[in-house]
Amino acid sequence: MIAPNNSVILDETELPSVMVYIPKFKLSDVLNTDDASVHPAFFVNGREIDGFWCSKYQNCIHNGVAYSLPAQDPANSINFDNSLARCEAKGNGWHLMTAAEWAAIALWCKKNSFMPYGNNNYGKDSRETGYRAIPSMARDGSGRIQRVATGTGPVEWYHDKTLGGIADLNGNVNEWIGGIRLVWGELQILENNNAADPDNPQNSTSSAWKAIKASDGTLVDPTSSISDSVQNTTGTTVKLDFASNKWKYSTSIASPQSDYKGCLFGDVTADSSISDAAKLLLRALALLPDEGAAAADYEGDYMYWNHNISERCVFRGGCWGYGAGAGLFYLDGYSARSNTIASFGFRSAYVEGIG
Repeated sequence: MIAPNNSVILDETELPSVMVYIPKFKLSDVLNTDDASVHPAFFVNGREIDGFWCSKYQNCIHNGVAYSLPAQDPANSINFDNSLARCEAKGNGWHLMTAAEWAAIALWCKKNSFMPYGNNNYGKDSRETGYRAIPSMARDGSGRIQRVATGTGPVEWYHDKTLGGIADLNGNVNEWIGGIRLVWGELQILENNNAADPDNPQNSTSSAWKAIKASDGTLVDPTSSISDSVQNTTGTTVKLDFASNKWKYSTSIASPQSDYKGCLFGDVTADSSISDAAKLLLRALALLPDEGAAAADYEGDYMYWNHNISERCVFRGGCWGYGAGAGLFYLDGYSARSNTIASFGFRSAYVEGIG
């Protein structure tokens, strides 16, 4: 028996995944804005969709194919391209969860005053007092729990406060996210939710990658390439600069850093070179705090980047040892697409009518 808003969807291998439907909504439904445009997660290749299906559970892998199933050890030690391939192996409409989809869920949760708990403190949430999930990985050298079996935490670990929600978005394993990357400090994305369609490739040299024009928020060809040997610190597109111990969106990078930097998500800012339209897009993608929001509204979630490297891909959610820094608004952009670490996993999503 499954929850009313869940569905068991068979992929092209005839094996099941438990999925949660996320219906379409407007920007004004989840952000402090009068803009009634539909959220970008609900546009694929220019077509407005009624909603998308998100894996209820962090995915496991069977015979090279990703699945959303309960009480499994989540896939781990997997790189970005392999995560992408395991999702696309499920068939038409299946894909690695995208930046737009993750943002839609995160913004919905915050608007509805619920930031889910999860395994971010060695088997429990940092705000809990006991272990509340089933371990699925050998304990570390100090005897602490690391990964836990998917969906075995309490109801507070689900995105909508019910067992019908999406499990484990906070912690357990970091989740690779499609449709977003940083190239020499320039933010690059795929338009709307186009990353849901494998015909819009996300390889390192794909022409589908676009930069954000700072003056009006439109998408333009990138000004930074992975083939560049040095960073372009100025221009007209949205870049990330680290100043005064905080990440800041700007059109220039005053102090390139080759190392890993982080700050509270609620402390991330945009300077005067970033237009209101560009800031709205950043907020829609859960990359910038909402207008008027306080840092405390994001409950300690952190944002990390390395902005002086040719390409960095993104994972969200955090893992078992990140404490209060993990959560729906946690973002980490320090990793190359080829990296494989025990805390790296993923989640598939599904849009009907693709392919």
